[in-house]
Amino acid sequence: MRTLIATAFVSLDGVVEAPGGEPGHRSSGWTFNDIRFDEAAYEIKGREQEEAAAMMMGRVSYEQFAPVWPTLDYFPQYNAMPKYVVSSTLKEDQLVDNWGEITILRSLDDVAAVKETEGGPISIHGSATLNRNLSDAGLIDRYHLLVFPVLLGAGKRLFSQTDKDKQLLKVVESETYSNGIQKLVYDVVR
Repeated sequence: MRTLIATAFVSLDGVVEAPGGEPGHRSSGWTFNDIRFDEAAYEIKGREQEEAAAMMMGRVSYEQFAPVWPTLDYFPQYNAMPKYVVSSTLKEDQLVDNWGEITILRSLDDVAAVKETEGGPISIHGSATLNRNLSDAGLIDRYHLLVFPVLLGAGKRLFSQTDKDKQLLKVVESETYSNGIQKLVYDVVR
């Protein structure tokens, strides 16, 4: 069984939208503009790239990443590994041909089936809606969170407001950096 890992930059109030400066969000660039850079805080991002065997994202994140990531030299492992795009609307002819093997998954049942296959961890990038749906369906096994010391108010949230049973998490790694960012790694308790 494969491990599904949600990885995110998140504000203290749970917002994940527009961390890289996407236009249209009133707090665009919030992870870089006001927080002093501390290289140590991003160590986990390099480790994720080394440890992941595949990458997963929703359609919106795919459409944002696919034109850019294949040309970036600081994502060599991600660019080479298989990718899964969870979408009921994306068509095969809309996939880029310079980003390795890309498989479209049409449903959460398809994601669950991929989890049952042999192979290493699958890292979920971007994809706020997908993360919420996978969490609500009990499909996420681990969270890699970099929590930024900022409150953003409105924006896409990492976790849904669905009325569901309590889910316990086990802290497996944590650290606070000089710029106030906290690394929190949780395993989902089953």
